[in-house]
Amino acid sequence: MSETMPRILITNDDGIQSPGLAAVAAAVHDLGEILLVAPQEQQTSMSRARSQFGQHFGKYYKHSVQHKEKSWHGIGIQCTPALCVNYAIDEISPGPVDLVISGINYGENIGTCVTVSGTIGAAIEAADRGIPAIAVSLELNSTDYHSFDQAIDFQAAMAFTRQFTIKALAGDFPDDVDILKIEVPVDATPQTQWVLTRQDRIRYYAPHFIPRNDPYQQKAEITHTPQKKQFISENTDAHAAAQGLVSVTPLSINLTSRTDFQQLEQILH
Repeated sequence: MSETMPRILITNDDGIQSPGLAAVAAAVHDLGEILLVAPQEQQTSMSRARSQFGQHFGKYYKHSVQHKEKSWHGIGIQCTPALCVNYAIDEISPGPVDLVISGINYGENIGTCVTVSGTIGAAIEAADRGIPAIAVSLELNSTDYHSFDQAIDFQAAMAFTRQFTIKALAGDFPDDVDILKIEVPVDATPQTQWVLTRQDRIRYYAPHFIPRNDPYQQKAEITHTPQKKQFISENTDAHAAAQGLVSVTPLSINLTSRTDFQQLEQILH
């Protein structure tokens, strides 16, 4: 950690103009030196992609990131969330980054969509570089995740972001905990109970393809309807969401199965 104030990189997959990004800045701005770097445009569901696309790939844009009466300098980059993390660390930050916060995402990231989410993808990229990360998502009643609805209340998500940022900055996460994934229910308050959970195996956002008469000529339309109040196992992020509780799920970038290797070896021989 930095000898003076810790340096906190704040990013997301919703884009530099997302009110959720500004809400994080407002929640933690006094806890360290903050660096606001996020995609120039919406990059949801990009996971950890490092794709190089577009005429203006990698170009920087200056922004004023504002939450109520407070504002901060931010940088939007024409790239994916994961690449934003790398650009921020390698080209923008004046020194080492101590913590990465990704969010606050418009919409929950529950179950197996952890491998799809750009919010979590940015956190994974940080973890891959040895930097602890927090990924925060806020459940919405609507499935319109791209409109930046100004009526969304981030107060509860901000409170939990701050709470776990303080814990993360106080010391290292335990071994094999690279990311804290925080899911805040839509009706949560700063006093809502939080629980430590595992990731559910539910396919929370299953894609639904709108039928087309001629797929060779017509553009595809895909919807993703969340499986609200559904879960496969108890004590999981999906189970907590169904109960209206804040879930804190420790994630590891080691995807090796935790199965019994002796048993598997016998099956494979």
